[in-house]
Amino acid sequence: MVDLVLLAFIGLMAAMGLKRPFVWVLLYIYIDLVIPQKIGWGLIQALPLSLMMFVLAFGGWLALDSKEGSRFTFRQGLIVALLALCAFTTFRAVFQDSAWQKWDWVWKNLLFAAFLPLAMRTRLRIEAVALVMVLSIGAICISGGMKTVFGGGGYGTLKLLVVENSGIYESSIISIAAIAIIPIAVWLARFGTVFRPHWTVTVFVACLSLACLLMPVGTNARTGLVCAAVMAVMMLRTVRNRFVYAGLAGAALVMAVPFLPQSFLDRMGTITDHQEDESASTRIAVWNWTLDYAKQHPFGGGFDAYRANSFTYQMPQVTGSGNSRSITYVEVTDEGRAYHSSYFEMLGEQGWLGLGLWLLLHGIGLLQMELVRRRFRPKDGEKLGWQCGLADALQQAHVVFLIGALFVGIAFQPFGFLIVGMEIAFGSYLKRQDGTGRQPRFAPPAEPLAQA
Repeated sequence: MVDLVLLAFIGLMAAMGLKRPFVWVLLYIYIDLVIPQKIGWGLIQALPLSLMMFVLAFGGWLALDSKEGSRFTFRQGLIVALLALCAFTTFRAVFQDSAWQKWDWVWKNLLFAAFLPLAMRTRLRIEAVALVMVLSIGAICISGGMKTVFGGGGYGTLKLLVVENSGIYESSIISIAAIAIIPIAVWLARFGTVFRPHWTVTVFVACLSLACLLMPVGTNARTGLVCAAVMAVMMLRTVRNRFVYAGLAGAALVMAVPFLPQSFLDRMGTITDHQEDESASTRIAVWNWTLDYAKQHPFGGGFDAYRANSFTYQMPQVTGSGNSRSITYVEVTDEGRAYHSSYFEMLGEQGWLGLGLWLLLHGIGLLQMELVRRRFRPKDGEKLGWQCGLADALQQAHVVFLIGALFVGIAFQPFGFLIVGMEIAFGSYLKRQDGTGRQPRFAPPAEPLAQA
């Protein structure tokens, strides 16, 4: 029954794409984020849904969709350059078997990220991508949030739509994605045209945001807590009454602590005492090894080059408590440990050039959104416009992604490149509204859905 429902939904969306090819783009995003082929049990698992929808999305745009307003930007060129570099390093990868397995999904993410802004020609299409991204990740978070409330959870043990701890369903990764979509969901509630502002939309987004905030609790993911704290600080730039916001946020935190599970509090406590945590100690050792590896292999070792690492480090162990507390150091030898950082993932796999391309791609996006934000910032007596609101939301989501990337290997995860794609399309859309290249303070009303 699960397979039939999922296939019926995918088939219906695919049929709608015959009239509006952009629907195939949205369907590919849903499949890439939710991974319904892993939710099912039978036939759906045997179908290459991701590749099928990728071909439909690209082919539909190429053969059936309008190209008016589509333009290729410098950031899209960076994505293509990164794709070419990944292909080069894969051919010369140290571990050919696993390198080609990772290449199977990385090339689709990169190529789709470069293609997506060409298809997102209108405000409605940008909003539609944001909506599908929020609802897709939200579908995972809603079930995870409910299970957290009713007592489920634990690092690597919270059962989501897929019973595995990898990809988007890995504890830290889903926690990062959950926090990142909150500002985009809030923007949709305030300025959406598909679901226009209404109290029912506001209530749904509030409940969805709560479910997203519960993901770090249910997964016991320290990275998710850090991302939530960063987002809370960034929101100080956009709220009207900052002191009221800070007071309410502090009060909510104090009131929530007694209801948090002890396992979550114990794991969060290791953030301030990382030297006594084996996971944190291993990450530092892996990062040091990666720096040494990059000195000898400046062009990287290809995907999964971390499998070559082997290192020995001193792990402090604490015994006793209070005045009888003592620390002893135990020598630990480890090998084949993952990078646990997107920055070191890029350095170890794609070398200094790959890391530079990746940082430049994301850095330009943050700068671009800041420029848009300042240009459309409300003046005296003006209301916040959708342009400034979207720039704020994308910038906040992007920063959350990059902060989470410090501690998790998500350099090629699709939700990160969706943020990049929306930024590129948004910037191109604003430039098209003014033939001189200057961005207007107010864009024309959103076009009807049938024109998208």
